[in-house]
Amino acid sequence: MKNLRYIREQNGLSQIQLQMKTGIDQAMLSRYESGERTPSVEKLLILSRYFGTSVDYLLDLTDEPTPYPPKKAES
Repeated sequence: MKNLRYIREQNGLSQIQLQMKTGIDQAMLSRYESGERTPSVEKLLILSRYFGTSVDYLLDLTDEPTPYPPKKAES
């Protein structure tokens, strides 16, 4: 998940600072960034909402950090 590391560094955050802001353990953030572990859906949502990006971007499936538009309410 090199995009996670990139976006974290672009925001001037250390892994410890990101842990304090998201509640995700620093050791787990390190494992996500190194590719040792894949975050759960819950953790991906926390990170994507915090950074204002898509889960696909965090998972390195796209180079486009812009999130998808929100789902329209069903009437």
